[in-house]
Amino acid sequence: MSTKPEHTTLLQDLKALPGQYWILFSGTLVNRFGHFVIPFLAIYLRQQGFDAKITSLTMGSYGAGALLAGVIGGYLADRLGRKNTMLISCGGAASFMMLLSQAHTVPSLVITTFMTGLLTAMYGPAASALIADLIPPALRVRAFSCQRLAINFGFAAGMATAGFMATRSFFALFVADAATTLILGLTVLFGIRPRIVAARQNSGWGHALRHMRGNRPFQLAVVASLLIGIVFWQMSSSYGLQATEGAGLDERAYGLLMALNGILIVFLELPLTSYTKRLSPVLMMALGYAIIGLGMGMNALGASLPVLASSMIVLTAGEMIAFPVNNGYMAALAPDEMRGRYQGVISISWSVATMIGPSAGISLYQANPTLLWIATLVLSLIAAGLMLATKPGLEEGKP
Repeated sequence: MSTKPEHTTLLQDLKALPGQYWILFSGTLVNRFGHFVIPFLAIYLRQQGFDAKITSLTMGSYGAGALLAGVIGGYLADRLGRKNTMLISCGGAASFMMLLSQAHTVPSLVITTFMTGLLTAMYGPAASALIADLIPPALRVRAFSCQRLAINFGFAAGMATAGFMATRSFFALFVADAATTLILGLTVLFGIRPRIVAARQNSGWGHALRHMRGNRPFQLAVVASLLIGIVFWQMSSSYGLQATEGAGLDERAYGLLMALNGILIVFLELPLTSYTKRLSPVLMMALGYAIIGLGMGMNALGASLPVLASSMIVLTAGEMIAFPVNNGYMAALAPDEMRGRYQGVISISWSVATMIGPSAGISLYQANPTLLWIATLVLSLIAAGLMLATKPGLEEGKP
């Protein structure tokens, strides 16, 4: 007798997701619509007269804050609970976003960008842990894909809007970004009642790190996440310079290119997960990472609108294959009581990429754009190879 799980339809899966999940989905949608500032920060700083070195330093400080957020946010998610950590994140991030809008010296830019990165990224480990708490393993790929739909639908609409806003007032971007973050905080405050209370015993990092040292699939997946993150963060930094300085496009055209990523995800990712959720998560992540590298590497062909658009389409295809499966795979590798800290380590790897990727990418772009895009392809292929090396632990992480 076959023990294979029954393949459910998209509609059946969506109906099975609990009400609290949809409340979180709604808040995320509004928040990501207003995630205006960071994708335009490099362009904003250059227009304010700061050179590539200061722009790289400032973008890197955002990543440094996000790096520390993985440590703090992962710990607080397991210690104080998912909801309390998310509330701290939303309130603090909105406040420092407004302070960032008034920062006009290098020290104030670096400090406020660092704190914005710290408080914004604290949300991620707690939210991912909460979704894994609420959703059974069989539905996690679908749930994380829906969450990405909210992120990317909001992002697509937001980028198209932000591109037009930026031509009139960059300050309006800061205000809208802070306001939508507060809306997310209010949604969490009044709508979320976690069913699982975070365990307070063994909530320190020492116990979790000892467990992670024996989890080789997780270790390899984290390194792969770091490498693909470095590649992916070029989309919000060097890709923008390739579009505006290389191809001569204005901010509206750049915003529409960025919106293309979200539009494709909104319309294609959920149907695609109907197939990818049935396949090996490791193989899907390896394939997706390689396609992301191919898409980013296409920019070596030259700075033009057709190349930029084709690059975005290809790398988005890789993203849709790899990222929804990635979230379910990582969640399955973590024990329930350590889920916040496991998500914190994943956040740290992405945050290191946030810190290294934009600054290193912009610096290499200034020296040799072609070399940068070739390097992104190489890093992506290494990330794909690392995922293939996790195959012995596949069944443990299969959603």
